[in-house]
Amino acid sequence: MSEAVRELLRPSRLAPGARVAVVAPSGPVPEERLQAGLDVLRGWDLDPVVTPHVLDRHGELTYLAGTDADRAADLQAAWCDPSVDAVLCARGGYGAQRMVDLLDWEAMRAAGPKVFVGFSDVTVLHEAFAARLGLVTLHGPMAAGVDFVKNARAQEHLKSTLFAPETVRTITSGGGALVPGRARGVTLGGCLCLLAAELGSPHARPGARGGLLCLEDVGEETYRLDRYLTQLGRAGWLEGVRGVLLGSWEQCEPYEKVRALLLDRLGGLGVPIAEDFGFGHCAGALTVPFGVSAALDADAGTLTLDEPALR
Repeated sequence: MSEAVRELLRPSRLAPGARVAVVAPSGPVPEERLQAGLDVLRGWDLDPVVTPHVLDRHGELTYLAGTDADRAADLQAAWCDPSVDAVLCARGGYGAQRMVDLLDWEAMRAAGPKVFVGFSDVTVLHEAFAARLGLVTLHGPMAAGVDFVKNARAQEHLKSTLFAPETVRTITSGGGALVPGRARGVTLGGCLCLLAAELGSPHARPGARGGLLCLEDVGEETYRLDRYLTQLGRAGWLEGVRGVLLGSWEQCEPYEKVRALLLDRLGGLGVPIAEDFGFGHCAGALTVPFGVSAALDADAGTLTLDEPALR
C-alpha cells in the first residue's frame, strides 16, 4: 500500500519587481509567442529573464528545445540562482522525461523553495518537484503558450495566484458533477498520459492515495485515454484517491465519448468527480496548485484550498 499524498511546502508569493526565469524543458518555443509572454510578465511589473537555451532546437530531434543537457542546465541554473524568485516554463510538448534525470536534486533542494509554473509535459516536473523537493507547484499557463498570451482570464487567474493567492483560495469551475459528492485531500495530477508514462519512475509519487486527482489531456483518441486510466488502475496508482477533478480534453473525440469513458474507468472508485473544471489545454485555463490540502465540492464545481497556494 502506497503512502498517502502529503501536503507540501508552499513557496513565497511574488512581489512587484520579482525576477522570474523562463525555461524550455520540453519542446521548441516560437520566438514571437515568447516575446508576447515576456511583455505580459513585464506588464505585471515582473523582471523576466530568458535562460540561454530557451530558443534552441535540437539538430536531429526537432521536437526538442535543444539537447537534454542544455535544457536541464537551464532549469537547474535558474532554480539555483538566488536572484530568481520563480521559474516559469515557456511551453510543453515533449522532452521533460529525457532531462529530469540530469538534474542535481540535492543542489536544487539546497537552493530553497521558489515558485514553479507549467502544465502538459511539465507534469513530469510537477511529480519530480513533489517527490524530490517536497514543494507545492502551480499547474498553470506557460509564458509562451498561445492560450496565455491571448487570454485575459488565464492571465488574471495566474497573476492573482502569484501576487495575491488569498484572493483565489476557492477555484470555481463552472462545470458540474460526473459523480456527486464532497471530498477532502491533497491536490496532485496533470496530463493523464504523462502520469501513466511516469509509473515506476524514481521521480514520481507511488500513488494518489489521499489525493484530489486533477486530470486532463489533449489530442488523444478515447481508446488511448482508456489505456492510460486502465494502466493507472491496474498498477494500483488510483487506490485510495479521495476525489477527481477533470479538466479539458481539447482535440480529443467528442466529449460525450470521452465522458462515457471517464465514467466507466473512474466511476467505480466511489469518489466525487467534478468535470469541466477549466484547467489544462483550454482557453482561459485556471491555475491549480499541486500539493495543498483542499476541499472538493463536485456538485458546486468548487475547489477550496485550506491555505493560499503561496505564502
